[in-house]
Amino acid sequence: MIRTGVVLTFVIALTACSEEAPQDNPFAPGVAAHGDAVDGLVVGHRLMDADEYELAIDAYSRAALEHGMTADVLSGLGSANLGLGRLGTAERLLRDALEKDERSPEIWNNLGVVLMEKGETSEAAQAFRRAYAFDNGATDSIRDNLRLALAKSENSYYNETQEQDYKLVRRGTGDYLISRIPE
Repeated sequence: MIRTGVVLTFVIALTACSEEAPQDNPFAPGVAAHGDAVDGLVVGHRLMDADEYELAIDAYSRAALEHGMTADVLSGLGSANLGLGRLGTAERLLRDALEKDERSPEIWNNLGVVLMEKGETSEAAQAFRRAYAFDNGATDSIRDNLRLALAKSENSYYNETQEQDYKLVRRGTGDYLISRIPE
């Protein structure tokens, strides 16, 4: 209830700020009766920029009432949940958004970030590859995310040049023992 009041106040303030306030009045402008409400997607994006993820979820939910569950709304909800650390919910919402718009580099990038956070590096690299392809390599952050995912996936493989502290010792016929090499 309080959160709804805060969001409503924020929307009213955004609407009121669109009008010119007199310079000699120290108070905030009143509510514009003839003004239109600001789109929930726009408010959600602004709240995401301000790291206000809970309020952004409310704004995106309000946008869903107006626009329906579009790819933009689902992506916004997924990104806000990612910001809150709700990785499972974020992944589900972003995958739902991809079902509606599978060519969006932003959605693929955000899904890649979720997968990296979950430790699913190889799948994250695939998501970043798709984001990079759909973006035509225009966005530096997508390219950097792809590089990081590829570097992490290369480092996760067994390194054959690494020295081992153990050796295989044969005991009798066909019986082997792994023993530690004495130092």
